[in-house]
Amino acid sequence: MTESVQRATLPGGSWVQRASHHAWLEAEGQRLLAFYRASRHPDCGFAALDEHGRLAADAHPDTMITARMTHCFALAAMRGTPGTAPLVAHGVAALRGPLADSEFGGWYSELPREGEAQPKQAYIHAFVALAAASAWQSGNEEAGPLLQDVSRVLEQRFWSDSEGRLREGFSRDWRDEEAYRGGNSNMHATEALLQLADVLGEPVWRQRACSIVENIIHHHARPNDYRVVEHFDENWHEWRDYNADSPKDPFRPYGATPGHSFEWARLLLHLEAGLLSHGETAPGWLLEDAQGLFRRATELGWAADGEPGLIYTHDWENQPLVRERLHWPVAEAASAAAALYQRTGHSGYEIWYRRFWDYIDRFLIDRERGSWWHELDAHNRPSSQLWSGKPDLYHAFQATLLPRLPLAPTMARAVADGAL
Repeated sequence: MTESVQRATLPGGSWVQRASHHAWLEAEGQRLLAFYRASRHPDCGFAALDEHGRLAADAHPDTMITARMTHCFALAAMRGTPGTAPLVAHGVAALRGPLADSEFGGWYSELPREGEAQPKQAYIHAFVALAAASAWQSGNEEAGPLLQDVSRVLEQRFWSDSEGRLREGFSRDWRDEEAYRGGNSNMHATEALLQLADVLGEPVWRQRACSIVENIIHHHARPNDYRVVEHFDENWHEWRDYNADSPKDPFRPYGATPGHSFEWARLLLHLEAGLLSHGETAPGWLLEDAQGLFRRATELGWAADGEPGLIYTHDWENQPLVRERLHWPVAEAASAAAALYQRTGHSGYEIWYRRFWDYIDRFLIDRERGSWWHELDAHNRPSSQLWSGKPDLYHAFQATLLPRLPLAPTMARAVADGAL
């Protein structure tokens, strides 16, 4: 960070603590929820919306979107938003039905088309677990069997005790394994495992999340000057030139992704708080690493090419690579800044928090059509090089909730317990 993070008195106090700011976040969250009700697909689950908030004529049910929508609508249902419980039921029915592989187990990445054999991906299964836990916590009884099924698949197919992390992917019948390990899938698994620990009351999931964090962040990102390595081979050797010929891949881009550093920073603080709240040992480096990740991401990601906003990626010489500004990195940056402010009380994180939301308000919120622009170009104009339309509620909606929630327990339990 370029600003000091020493304690100081800010004009008007902290936004993170002000009821008036919380009211603004609530209004924005409700606006987002209203926009994404239209993502309900008539056949099953949910599908991506265009920039006007409409399902395209060829919209196809998608498992990631279905899981994310189910998770978000479950949080809304627990908070008393009418009309969201039926949307949760719609998502759960799809995840228990057509999106699940009834022959070999696990979940497809989208509703399968005839003759299509889809691989099984850890990334997708992490979101199914998150959705199942939130839906079950919200009172949806059909989510109970879904939660049991996805927990079993994660444990038996993806979790590796010897590696202390999740394996990445398999063929549909689980016989062939992908010769790749991913930081992104393990990051979202960390989020899901922390929630499984809270919702199921099973500490083993929290310990597995701790193992993932220690391996990927403490043993790789920290020695790498807090630049998160995203790609590894099957033996967990760093694979730095992975996708060098496809730098704009939306899920596995070449180089380092500052947005993931912010996301990891927040998850480290949730992990620390969760461990301590259950009387378990929390490694002393969790806070230090969270601060290091945040600092390095702001240094290398924010306005790295002279324009406001967070670039998508930079190379290993710390030069901007993909200059498009996606909506999710700055949403995660705001949530990480709020978490670090809650944890430390240092005013520098409050300053960054305000800066991120000022950027969101100025450039990302689309007040004419609804939701947020999902991608801007290097000059902060709407773009579609990596993403088209407005498919995703998850990052933006969580950014309106997380600053108002404690660091532990995780979202579903915290909301169910009346924290918000």
